Amino acid sequence: MERIVEQTFLYDFYGELLTEHQKSIYEEVVLNDYSLSEVAEGHGISRQGVYDMIRRCNKILAGYEEKLHLIEKFLRTQEMVSEINHLALQFKEDGDVGRIEKIQEISQKIIQEF
Repeated sequence: MERIVEQTFLYDFYGELLTEHQKSIYEEVVLNDYSLSEVAEGHGISRQGVYDMIRRCNKILAGYEEKLHLIEKFLRTQEMVSEINHLALQFKEDGDVGRIEKIQEISQKIIQEF
């Protein structure tokens, strides 16, 4: 996964678990693309302090994903729902019973995961 996309997913899923200070700096650098200098000046800390905070936040967020696997489950569910949609469209076109069974199988997997 591209680094920025990965960081965005991690923040979307686990960002609320960071402190307000961590969230503020992380959002400015990663989500709003401010430079380390701009953020450092705005928060009254050094560029190195901002850099270290971003690295620490990335490590914290990645640690949550390692333990909880919420992003992994989300992406897997998204793939299965996409496959269900594709099969449903095909079924609508030609009435294939085999596709109904495949749709039921995939939907059961989704139900079991949650």
